[in-house]
Amino acid sequence: MKKRGFGAGKLNGVGGKVEKGESITDALVRETKEEINVNLKEFEKVAVINFYFKNNPVDKDFNQRAHVFIAYRWDGEPAESEEMAPQWIDIKRLPLEKMWSDDKYWLPEIISGKKLIASFLFNDENGIAEMDLKEVKGF
Repeated sequence: MKKRGFGAGKLNGVGGKVEKGESITDALVRETKEEINVNLKEFEKVAVINFYFKNNPVDKDFNQRAHVFIAYRWDGEPAESEEMAPQWIDIKRLPLEKMWSDDKYWLPEIISGKKLIASFLFNDENGIAEMDLKEVKGF
């Protein structure tokens, strides 16, 4: 569960911005260590999702591109940080009502083994105005 910032209170994956000089996978490994205190050992890219917000505040830009990965192996046990409170969830009973509204469209697809490119346009923090979802062969 995200504890602070944009999306606080929602169940969400680990992630954050790529810092200068970092690759996307470097950022993945760093953010995972910072947010839930585990060291990733094996992971796979499964989606690229573009998020657009019609009602961005003047001083912020919430539009973003997320590179989604599934982790298969890691060292350590997930632990709470200032930003995240990790929880183990049965993937057969996803609590979609506690997640972003787009998650119900793409998360079950990647859990089933598909790779995706998707775009979501939100009309408010959790209302989807438009969406596009395409399966791809790989990244």
